[in-house]
Amino acid sequence: MTGIISSFHVLSQKFKAVSSNSKDPRVAALQHYFHAGGVISVGSADKEGWPELVYPSKPRLEEQLKEKNEFKELFSKKKNDWKKEFRDAQWYNVKNHAKKFADPLYWKHVQKSLTDKSYRDDVKRIQLPTQLVSDKRYRAMVDMFVNDIEYRKQLAETVENSIAYKDNKKVARYANELQAFRKKVSENRLKELEEKLDEVELDIQSIRVMLQWAKK
Repeated sequence: MTGIISSFHVLSQKFKAVSSNSKDPRVAALQHYFHAGGVISVGSADKEGWPELVYPSKPRLEEQLKEKNEFKELFSKKKNDWKKEFRDAQWYNVKNHAKKFADPLYWKHVQKSLTDKSYRDDVKRIQLPTQLVSDKRYRAMVDMFVNDIEYRKQLAETVENSIAYKDNKKVARYANELQAFRKKVSENRLKELEEKLDEVELDIQSIRVMLQWAKK
């Protein structure tokens, strides 16, 4: 039995049949296994010149395979979660625009916009995005804007004069930029998870090949 081998180059130097030019599936499996930081130990060669895989043993490979499948399941779940986050951000305005028509608070806002000039002026000052009535993160703000005159005047004044709104005065623009940020973060996370899933799938494929080769 050889000592610990941690590179394909070393293995191929010891056993000429183990060549990077070979189409044997064990070649690609080993190359990936070594690339991922794995180490092996082998025994004597068979009649085709391939050594017997002593370590990792079948039980150890089965344990590794189980671990990789658990990672795959975890990454897949996270990917689905981030897909939902991306879709929610992508369809945020369309969904909330449709939902607002079933909300009594929206119709109260419409009525006040038509009948109350002061209210209508405040709406224009901050450009109140009416779709926010359907978003639980903003609903309390919209509710107070519609029903509390002191809050409405204070909010309108803040949007007009606060340094925080100097380059981005309008609440609607902030809400849209928040969704754009959610989309960008989701896209980045999805890309990372896709790369991890590709890598773990290669891990699984290489381990399966090595299981067929390993000593019992």
